[in-house]
Amino acid sequence: MSSRILAAPIALALVLGGCASKGDLDISEAGAGVTAVRTACPTVGVPAATGDVTLFDPATSRDATAIDVVGAMTDVRSTCGDSGDDVVTNVTFTVLARRSNASGPRDVTLPYFITVVQGGSAVVAKRVGQVVVHFNDGQARASANGSATAVVSRAAATLSDEVKRRITERRKAGSQSAAVDPLSAPDVRAAVLRASFEALVGFQLSDDQLKYNATR
Repeated sequence: MSSRILAAPIALALVLGGCASKGDLDISEAGAGVTAVRTACPTVGVPAATGDVTLFDPATSRDATAIDVVGAMTDVRSTCGDSGDDVVTNVTFTVLARRSNASGPRDVTLPYFITVVQGGSAVVAKRVGQVVVHFNDGQARASANGSATAVVSRAAATLSDEVKRRITERRKAGSQSAAVDPLSAPDVRAAVLRASFEALVGFQLSDDQLKYNATR
């Protein structure tokens, strides 16, 4: 797989008011002020150019008249359990498929993958599965459901106490530290990136199929 994967940004929610004393900016997790919005659960998505697959007959042709089956991955949903040592994300999706020749019953097997990506670029785990789409005789369109699971170590997805302290510490209004975004510090930004994971699902495509998707 040669698609480019971009890391999801870390969001910061700005909340005014709260129980800090006058002249203070409360950035503690318990107080109002600036609160870092973060979870150990990975961001779930579909990498660019992997959400669609086109099969040709003959397989070496790329003419529109040779298109055999077209499949699209949609309705990607996830549930995440982060109460144990591992953060387990279950991903479900639907494949919508269309075939050019509707005569006769037919099963079409489409391979898909799920990868765990750390820091926006490092693939730390990958699994490949298959979803089978069944067409009845005379049926040009059909659908099938698929599922996949991603597991991330809670320890790897958790910021150290020191990094948490630097992000959430209370700062006095008007001071130099209050004017500086803690995520602008290279070591803090790197630590947050290392602890950020994505669970990405898509069709397992050949190099030719990826090229077709990217250039069509």
